[in-house]
Amino acid sequence: MEEREIKSEDVPEDLETLGGRGLTSTIVSDEVPPGCHPLGPHNKLVIAPGIVTGTDAPTSGRVSVGGKSPLTGGIKEANAGTSFAQILGKLGIKALVVEGQSENGYQLLRMGNDGADLMDADDWSGIGLYEAYDELYDKFGEDVGVCGVGIAGEMNGANSGVAFNDVEGMPSRYAGRGGLGAVMASRGLKFIVADSEGAPGVEIRDEETFRKGRKKLADALREHDVTKPGGALNSYGTDVLINIINEVGGLPQRNFSGGQDERSSNVSGEEKAEQIKNRGGERPHHCSPGCVIRCSEVWTKQEGKDPVGVLEYESVWALGPNCGIYDLDTIGELNRACNDLGLDTIEAGNTIAVAMEGRVAEFGDGDKALDLMEEIREGTPLGRILVNGTEFAGKAFGVTRVPTVKGQALPAYDPRAIKGIGVTYATTPMGADHTAGYAIATEVMGVGGEADPLKTKGKAELSRNLQQSTAVIDSTGYCLFTAFAVLDIPEGLEGMVDTVNGVLGTDLTTDDIPEIGQQILDTEREFNRAAGLTKEDDRLPEFMREEELPPHNEVFDIPTEELDKVFES
Repeated sequence: MEEREIKSEDVPEDLETLGGRGLTSTIVSDEVPPGCHPLGPHNKLVIAPGIVTGTDAPTSGRVSVGGKSPLTGGIKEANAGTSFAQILGKLGIKALVVEGQSENGYQLLRMGNDGADLMDADDWSGIGLYEAYDELYDKFGEDVGVCGVGIAGEMNGANSGVAFNDVEGMPSRYAGRGGLGAVMASRGLKFIVADSEGAPGVEIRDEETFRKGRKKLADALREHDVTKPGGALNSYGTDVLINIINEVGGLPQRNFSGGQDERSSNVSGEEKAEQIKNRGGERPHHCSPGCVIRCSEVWTKQEGKDPVGVLEYESVWALGPNCGIYDLDTIGELNRACNDLGLDTIEAGNTIAVAMEGRVAEFGDGDKALDLMEEIREGTPLGRILVNGTEFAGKAFGVTRVPTVKGQALPAYDPRAIKGIGVTYATTPMGADHTAGYAIATEVMGVGGEADPLKTKGKAELSRNLQQSTAVIDSTGYCLFTAFAVLDIPEGLEGMVDTVNGVLGTDLTTDDIPEIGQQILDTEREFNRAAGLTKEDDRLPEFMREEELPPHNEVFDIPTEELDKVFES
């Protein structure tokens, strides 16, 4: 970035079979000094589509973003579903590596089949992303993909994400976690605009194997109760989980002080779907072309005004019940503010809840929560505390109930009531991250087997197996939600592997998945060790081992020896 130099390289032989998370983590591990400052000149931002992204494989429009995290101090991968990912794949771009730091203000990278160039982007600095994306689409055309960072990233906030366009062109698809928006902004890169016109498309080396695999996977997705048309995700979106997790007593309320509240049904997927139908939004909906699950939506104000994009389960919970807020309109405006500022909604909601715990606001005060978002927009001292996330805010406000692991805030499942997900939170290299090993599938939904969420036995093995398989899915470019079908329907898993073989010309089998996944995890864990993280960082917050969570009055009681066994056995 300091030289405004764009260089194209052939893919090294040892990276040819990698994609998505496997590729971002490998490049970061190879090229970023583990001890470097995440916002300094030696960190890099790596953006990589998955192996099958850009093909017509079902539900495969994912992109991975990697770097050293300013939030966790370790390696980080965050991903999103967006047409931007498919454009990169069609352009034949295996990865985009952003290095150095611009001394000439913010830049915009334009890329297409005719090459790439950098242009000044200072005109879009300091404005909200909804307005900026509208202007970018007016300038570059309605068919481009856009990736960018908002005001939070410009503030070098550790709570800033990397925003991607949804199919309407709004900045609602986020690689949100870990503060990677600050990494991008600190390079001096404000936006990337990608155009697939004239692109060659993804090379498929074995068309027949790919075609057969695509059908197997599509059939499985259309058959499984969670992913099929008219199924849970298609009907109610990810927010279908609000009532489910509330019922099992694991939906964190008011900064993880409770696990259940009857008012949570006011912000459930079922209630939201009904309101969308009445107010002129859209549901079901796809986050990127080719998604057959279609769990997304467009939430709007009354009469279809001021569309936000999707209100995901995690966002509704974090900005809602976790802050004592049970009104979808307020949550929608908070979500819109996060999108506009470039904030991760999980981290933002946890930060507001901790601020409420610290008496900056009262639990349930939605107007004050919106005011806190404006503090960030205005760059006030309070805003600069909030933009740096939950743990930073906890220290600033003297709060002891701070729900973080490795500096990253916990998602929407309390590990005292659902203990396998707690093992994932504690041990994943990514900081507290439910998507790194989604034990909820088995413990609550009965997918891939069954496990009592309140029991401790077998949870280390459950988490390890899910972390391995997730690392592979994150590398393929498939949405994590395909896991529901492939965990229960063997032909679906075979189809996923077949499509990867079709693209790469390899002969992988389903038996190879654990080893490939573990290789990715080993790479990430080795980086973290070199960065100074130890097994003592693989722990949940102290209060979760001591404070009983209503209504089950459980603590997180999986022994530390079991946590260590996840990767030591």
